Amino acid sequence: MGSFKHLVMAALPLVAVSACTTLSDKDQATLNTASQNAEAAKQQAAQANATAQQALDAARAAQAAAEAAQASAAKSAADAASAKEKADRMFQKSMRK
Repeated sequence: MGSFKHLVMAALPLVAVSACTTLSDKDQATLNTASQNAEAAKQQAAQANATAQQALDAARAAQAAAEAAQASAAKSAADAASAKEKADRMFQKSMRK
């Protein structure tokens, strides 16, 4: 009888732990759904990150194009000023003759 009592005392915590770690079908389904939702969220986050990187790359390209356009406009303005000065000098020279 004493060994049966010891067996029950040893088995009782194991049964209790087993009962706590076993999930019902509903809990298992909820856990699976949560896992799937987490995976979907992870994929959406990766896609959002890729989209943000593309937007950043496009913004950098636009900035580089704008800087090139600004430099070209400045060169054109300088060339125009130089041509005007040259035309003024030619006009003044022709007026002296």
